[in-house]
Amino acid sequence: MNKKDLLIEIGTEELPPKSLWRLATAFADEIQSGLDKKDLGHNKCACYATPRRMAVLVADLDTAQKNQSIQRRGPAINAAFDDAGNPSKAAEGFARSCGVEVSELDTLENDKGAWLSYQTMSEGKATKDLLQEIIDTSINKLPIPKRMRWGDKDVEFVRPVHWSLVLLGDEIIPCKILGTTAGNITYGHRFHNPDPIELTSPSEYVEVLKTKGQVIADFDERKIKIRNIVKDAAKDQNGVAAGIDENDEKLLDEVTSLVEWPVAIIGSYDRKFLELP
Repeated sequence: MNKKDLLIEIGTEELPPKSLWRLATAFADEIQSGLDKKDLGHNKCACYATPRRMAVLVADLDTAQKNQSIQRRGPAINAAFDDAGNPSKAAEGFARSCGVEVSELDTLENDKGAWLSYQTMSEGKATKDLLQEIIDTSINKLPIPKRMRWGDKDVEFVRPVHWSLVLLGDEIIPCKILGTTAGNITYGHRFHNPDPIELTSPSEYVEVLKTKGQVIADFDERKIKIRNIVKDAAKDQNGVAAGIDENDEKLLDEVTSLVEWPVAIIGSYDRKFLELP
Protein backbone atom coordinates (compact mmCIF):
# COMPACT_ATOMS: atom_id res chain seq x y z
CA MET A 1 0.00 0.00 0.00
CA ASN A 2 1.44 3.36 -1.05
CA LYS A 3 1.49 6.12 1.54
CA LYS A 4 1.86 9.89 1.27
CA ASP A 5 1.59 12.84 3.64
CA LEU A 6 -1.55 14.97 3.43
CA LEU A 7 -1.71 18.72 4.13
CA ILE A 8 -4.95 20.70 4.35
CA GLU A 9 -4.89 24.44 5.09
CA ILE A 10 -7.71 26.99 5.21
CA GLY A 11 -6.56 30.64 5.08
CA THR A 12 -8.91 33.22 6.57
CA GLU A 13 -9.36 36.66 7.98
CA GLU A 14 -8.34 36.84 11.65
CA LEU A 15 -10.13 34.07 13.51
CA PRO A 16 -11.72 34.68 16.95
CA PRO A 17 -8.80 34.38 19.40
CA LYS A 18 -10.78 32.82 22.23
CA SER A 19 -12.00 29.97 20.03
CA LEU A 20 -9.08 29.55 17.60
CA TRP A 21 -7.49 26.50 19.20
CA ARG A 22 -10.85 24.82 19.80
CA LEU A 23 -11.81 25.29 16.14
CA ALA A 24 -8.44 24.08 14.87
CA THR A 25 -8.37 20.95 17.02
CA ALA A 26 -12.00 20.18 16.15
CA PHE A 27 -11.12 20.45 12.46
CA ALA A 28 -8.15 18.10 12.88
CA ASP A 29 -10.25 15.63 14.88
CA GLU A 30 -13.00 15.62 12.24
CA ILE A 31 -10.49 15.11 9.41
CA GLN A 32 -8.95 12.19 11.27
CA SER A 33 -12.39 10.74 12.01
CA GLY A 34 -13.34 11.06 8.33
CA LEU A 35 -10.20 9.24 7.22
CA ASP A 36 -10.82 6.48 9.77
CA LYS A 37 -14.41 6.02 8.65
CA LYS A 38 -13.17 5.56 5.08
CA ASP A 39 -10.71 2.91 6.33
CA LEU A 40 -7.68 4.95 5.29
CA GLY A 41 -4.67 4.08 7.42
CA HIS A 42 -2.33 6.83 8.61
CA ASN A 43 0.11 7.85 11.31
CA LYS A 44 0.15 11.10 13.32
CA CYS A 45 -2.44 13.76 12.58
CA ALA A 46 -0.94 17.15 13.56
CA CYS A 47 -2.92 20.36 14.05
CA TYR A 48 -1.63 23.88 13.29
CA ALA A 49 -3.36 27.16 14.03
CA THR A 50 -2.59 30.86 13.71
CA PRO A 51 -4.91 33.87 13.55
CA ARG A 52 -5.13 33.52 9.75
CA ARG A 53 -5.10 29.79 9.19
CA MET A 54 -6.11 26.31 10.33
CA ALA A 55 -4.12 23.38 9.02
CA VAL A 56 -3.94 19.60 9.40
CA LEU A 57 -0.90 17.50 8.48
CA VAL A 58 -1.49 13.74 8.26
CA ALA A 59 1.59 11.54 8.05
CA ASP A 60 1.82 8.36 5.98
CA LEU A 61 -1.75 8.32 4.70
CA ASP A 62 -2.88 5.43 2.50
CA THR A 63 -3.32 6.64 -1.07
CA ALA A 64 -6.28 4.29 -1.55
CA GLN A 65 -8.68 2.15 0.40
CA LYS A 66 -7.92 -1.57 0.65
CA ASN A 67 -9.90 -3.90 -1.57
CA GLN A 68 -12.67 -5.59 0.39
CA SER A 69 -14.24 -9.02 0.06
CA ILE A 70 -18.03 -8.69 0.16
CA GLN A 71 -20.32 -11.67 0.68
CA ARG A 72 -23.95 -11.23 -0.33
CA ARG A 73 -26.55 -13.58 1.14
CA GLY A 74 -29.48 -14.68 -1.00
CA PRO A 75 -32.58 -16.78 -0.41
CA ALA A 76 -32.55 -19.82 1.86
CA ILE A 77 -31.68 -23.09 0.12
CA ASN A 78 -35.13 -24.57 0.77
CA ALA A 79 -36.67 -21.57 -1.07
CA ALA A 80 -34.05 -21.44 -3.81
CA PHE A 81 -34.84 -24.81 -5.49
CA ASP A 82 -37.92 -26.90 -6.07
CA ASP A 83 -38.17 -30.63 -5.37
CA ALA A 84 -36.65 -31.40 -8.77
CA GLY A 85 -33.65 -29.19 -8.06
CA ASN A 86 -34.68 -26.43 -10.45
CA PRO A 87 -33.88 -22.87 -9.34
CA SER A 88 -36.81 -20.79 -8.10
CA LYS A 89 -37.56 -17.25 -9.26
CA ALA A 90 -35.98 -16.02 -6.02
CA ALA A 91 -32.71 -17.82 -6.83
CA GLU A 92 -32.71 -16.60 -10.42
CA GLY A 93 -33.42 -13.02 -9.31
CA PHE A 94 -30.57 -13.12 -6.79
CA ALA A 95 -28.19 -14.47 -9.44
CA ARG A 96 -29.18 -11.70 -11.88
CA SER A 97 -28.57 -9.06 -9.21
CA CYS A 98 -25.08 -10.48 -8.78
CA GLY A 99 -24.46 -10.62 -12.53
CA VAL A 100 -23.89 -14.38 -12.60
CA GLU A 101 -25.72 -17.65 -13.29
CA VAL A 102 -27.35 -19.63 -10.47
CA SER A 103 -24.72 -22.34 -10.97
CA GLU A 104 -21.99 -19.85 -10.06
CA LEU A 105 -23.49 -19.06 -6.66
CA ASP A 106 -22.06 -20.49 -3.44
CA THR A 107 -23.76 -21.89 -0.38
CA LEU A 108 -23.44 -20.23 3.00
CA GLU A 109 -24.09 -22.53 5.96
CA ASN A 110 -24.10 -22.00 9.71
CA ASP A 111 -25.96 -23.32 12.75
CA LYS A 112 -29.01 -21.25 11.77
CA GLY A 113 -29.43 -22.63 8.27
CA ALA A 114 -28.16 -22.50 4.69
CA TRP A 115 -28.50 -19.84 2.00
CA LEU A 116 -27.30 -19.05 -1.48
CA SER A 117 -24.45 -16.56 -1.43
CA TYR A 118 -22.10 -14.70 -3.72
CA GLN A 119 -18.67 -13.39 -2.86
CA THR A 120 -17.10 -10.52 -4.76
CA MET A 121 -14.22 -8.09 -4.37
CA SER A 122 -14.94 -4.38 -3.95
CA GLU A 123 -12.08 -2.23 -5.25
CA GLY A 124 -11.03 0.50 -2.83
CA LYS A 125 -11.38 4.13 -3.90
CA ALA A 126 -8.42 6.46 -4.30
CA THR A 127 -7.88 8.77 -1.32
CA LYS A 128 -7.85 11.86 -3.54
CA ASP A 129 -11.41 11.02 -4.65
CA LEU A 130 -12.59 10.86 -1.03
CA LEU A 131 -11.04 14.05 0.31
CA GLN A 132 -13.75 16.45 -0.88
CA GLU A 133 -16.44 14.62 1.09
CA ILE A 134 -14.22 14.29 4.17
CA ILE A 135 -13.33 18.00 4.19
CA ASP A 136 -16.92 19.14 3.60
CA THR A 137 -18.19 16.95 6.44
CA SER A 138 -15.44 18.17 8.77
CA ILE A 139 -16.20 21.85 8.11
CA ASN A 140 -19.93 21.36 8.59
CA LYS A 141 -19.34 19.74 12.00
CA LEU A 142 -17.16 22.54 13.42
CA PRO A 143 -18.42 24.13 16.66
CA ILE A 144 -19.24 27.55 15.17
CA PRO A 145 -22.16 29.20 17.02
CA LYS A 146 -22.70 31.87 14.38
CA ARG A 147 -21.50 31.64 10.79
CA MET A 148 -21.14 34.59 8.43
CA ARG A 149 -21.28 35.20 4.68
CA TRP A 150 -19.09 37.62 2.76
CA GLY A 151 -19.17 39.35 -0.61
CA ASP A 152 -21.59 37.73 -3.03
CA LYS A 153 -20.79 34.19 -1.88
CA ASP A 154 -23.34 31.74 -0.53
CA VAL A 155 -20.83 29.85 1.62
CA GLU A 156 -20.71 30.44 5.38
CA PHE A 157 -17.86 30.24 7.87
CA VAL A 158 -16.69 31.88 11.06
CA ARG A 159 -14.60 34.39 9.04
CA PRO A 160 -14.08 35.11 5.30
CA VAL A 161 -11.85 32.54 3.59
CA HIS A 162 -9.14 33.79 1.19
CA TRP A 163 -7.31 30.63 0.17
CA SER A 164 -7.17 26.89 0.67
CA LEU A 165 -4.48 24.28 0.14
CA VAL A 166 -4.68 20.51 -0.23
CA LEU A 167 -1.53 18.51 -1.01
CA LEU A 168 -1.32 14.71 -1.09
CA GLY A 169 2.36 14.10 -1.44
CA ASP A 170 3.41 16.39 -4.28
CA GLU A 171 -0.03 16.24 -5.94
CA ILE A 172 -2.45 19.17 -5.72
CA ILE A 173 -6.00 18.01 -4.92
CA PRO A 174 -8.26 20.82 -6.24
CA CYS A 175 -11.05 20.50 -3.65
CA LYS A 176 -13.68 23.23 -3.45
CA ILE A 177 -13.41 24.69 0.05
CA LEU A 178 -15.65 27.53 1.21
CA GLY A 179 -15.69 29.35 -2.11
CA THR A 180 -12.05 28.67 -3.00
CA THR A 181 -10.27 26.05 -5.10
CA ALA A 182 -7.47 24.37 -3.19
CA GLY A 183 -3.95 24.65 -4.59
CA ASN A 184 -0.40 24.46 -3.26
CA ILE A 185 -0.05 28.16 -2.36
CA THR A 186 0.02 29.49 1.20
CA TYR A 187 0.78 32.97 2.53
CA GLY A 188 3.14 34.30 5.15
CA HIS A 189 2.74 37.08 7.69
CA ARG A 190 0.31 39.79 6.61
CA PHE A 191 2.96 42.54 6.95
CA HIS A 192 6.38 40.86 7.14
CA ASN A 193 5.93 38.56 4.15
CA PRO A 194 2.50 38.70 2.47
CA ASP A 195 3.64 37.24 -0.87
CA PRO A 196 2.45 33.81 -2.07
CA ILE A 197 4.57 30.84 -0.95
CA GLU A 198 4.51 27.70 -3.09
CA LEU A 199 4.78 24.36 -1.34
CA THR A 200 6.05 21.21 -3.04
CA SER A 201 5.33 18.75 -0.21
CA PRO A 202 3.32 18.67 3.04
CA SER A 203 6.37 17.91 5.19
CA GLU A 204 7.96 21.30 4.45
CA TYR A 205 4.92 23.28 5.61
CA VAL A 206 6.03 24.30 9.11
CA GLU A 207 9.63 25.10 8.22
CA VAL A 208 8.85 27.01 5.01
CA LEU A 209 6.24 29.16 6.78
CA LYS A 210 8.77 29.97 9.49
CA THR A 211 11.77 30.75 7.25
CA LYS A 212 10.01 32.35 4.27
CA GLY A 213 6.75 33.58 5.72
CA GLN A 214 7.72 34.65 9.26
CA VAL A 215 4.86 32.60 10.64
CA ILE A 216 5.16 30.12 13.50
CA ALA A 217 2.38 27.69 12.61
CA ASP A 218 2.77 25.49 15.68
CA PHE A 219 0.48 26.88 18.41
CA ASP A 220 2.46 25.39 21.31
CA GLU A 221 5.79 26.59 19.90
CA ARG A 222 4.40 30.11 19.55
CA LYS A 223 3.02 29.97 23.07
CA ILE A 224 6.34 28.92 24.58
CA LYS A 225 8.15 31.65 22.67
CA ILE A 226 5.74 34.32 23.92
CA ARG A 227 6.16 33.18 27.51
CA ASN A 228 9.95 33.22 27.24
CA ILE A 229 10.34 36.59 25.50
CA VAL A 230 7.89 38.26 27.90
CA LYS A 231 9.77 36.85 30.88
CA ASP A 232 13.08 38.05 29.44
CA ALA A 233 11.66 41.52 28.73
CA ALA A 234 10.34 41.79 32.28
CA LYS A 235 13.66 40.64 33.69
CA ASP A 236 15.49 43.34 31.70
CA GLN A 237 13.30 45.90 33.45
CA ASN A 238 13.83 44.32 36.88
CA GLY A 239 10.17 43.31 36.87
CA VAL A 240 7.99 40.22 36.80
CA ALA A 241 5.69 39.32 33.90
CA ALA A 242 2.02 39.01 34.82
CA GLY A 243 -0.59 36.87 33.11
CA ILE A 244 1.66 34.04 31.93
CA ASP A 245 1.40 31.73 34.93
CA GLU A 246 1.46 28.06 33.92
CA ASN A 247 -1.52 27.48 36.24
CA ASP A 248 -3.72 30.01 34.45
CA GLU A 249 -2.93 30.35 30.75
CA LYS A 250 -6.13 31.99 29.49
CA LEU A 251 -4.41 35.29 28.71
CA LEU A 252 -1.37 33.56 27.23
CA ASP A 253 -3.60 31.38 25.03
CA GLU A 254 -5.47 34.45 23.83
CA VAL A 255 -2.26 36.32 22.96
CA THR A 256 -0.94 33.22 21.18
CA SER A 257 -4.12 33.26 19.09
CA LEU A 258 -3.58 36.92 18.15
CA VAL A 259 -0.08 36.80 16.65
CA GLU A 260 1.79 34.72 14.05
CA TRP A 261 5.30 36.07 14.70
CA PRO A 262 5.58 37.18 18.35
CA VAL A 263 7.95 39.99 19.34
CA ALA A 264 8.07 41.55 22.83
CA ILE A 265 7.85 45.35 23.00
CA ILE A 266 8.42 47.28 26.20
CA GLY A 267 6.24 50.36 26.64
CA SER A 268 5.97 52.95 29.36
CA TYR A 269 3.92 55.97 30.40
CA ASP A 270 4.33 58.91 32.73
CA ARG A 271 3.72 57.93 36.36
CA LYS A 272 1.54 60.99 36.84
CA PHE A 273 -1.23 59.06 35.10
CA LEU A 274 -1.29 56.74 38.13
CA GLU A 275 -2.46 59.63 40.35
CA LEU A 276 -6.12 60.33 40.97
CA PRO A 277 -7.25 63.94 40.47
